[in-house]
Amino acid sequence: MTVNKKSSDMIACCGEEILSRELLLSGSFADLLAGEAPTLRLLSDEERQASLASILAERPQGDVWIFAYGSLIWNPIILSVESRKAHIEGWRRSFCLATVSGRGSPDNPGLVLGLDAGGSCDGVALRLEEDDLLHELELLWRREMVAEAYIPRWVDLLDEDGARFGSGIAFTMNPQAATYAGGLSREATVHRLATAAGSIGSSADYLFRTREGLRALDMWDELLEGLAIEVEEAQRRLQQPPAAAI
Repeated sequence: MTVNKKSSDMIACCGEEILSRELLLSGSFADLLAGEAPTLRLLSDEERQASLASILAERPQGDVWIFAYGSLIWNPIILSVESRKAHIEGWRRSFCLATVSGRGSPDNPGLVLGLDAGGSCDGVALRLEEDDLLHELELLWRREMVAEAYIPRWVDLLDEDGARFGSGIAFTMNPQAATYAGGLSREATVHRLATAAGSIGSSADYLFRTREGLRALDMWDELLEGLAIEVEEAQRRLQQPPAAAI
């Protein structure tokens, strides 16, 4: 099932401009994050190029797809010529990546999604045009491979009937990264999502947008649905004035 075609527009929410194609083309995205979190180790241009070269050296036969499971669903930025629902095995969607910039700060780290080992995940597969392949992947690497949080790898893409239709690049979590947050309690996860924000938006907005992006495709993610309810409740509690002393 094809769900959309080319998409690269910047999305705005509540007056905030979030991550855009123009920002990546300018090469200033890494500088933006470095300014917010000067102690965060960022990959050099050479390290990103080596990572991209490595994944392309392992390229299976056929078209190149990107597996979108978080913000790539609702703000893909890269140009694709086909988009369809996809299912992968062996990896699950999880708020396991702490972010001290972008959607959090060093004083109040936020959380964004990664693919953690185990389980399965429904998302969107974006097919790239062969003629534009290298350029679009370089932009994608500037976005996803800013630091050492992700390990890109090829995964089998399955359709709604469970049949394999191609191979896609998925950004899976690096459990050795300092920003890996797979062991957080539910309470800590909700608090971070409800309160953290940075230069490209809040962690809560990231959660809500991903939930809505999946809903628009008739996909139901129990984790995101439950977290969204709890985060909304936490935000309401935080906005309530303290009770007057008797």
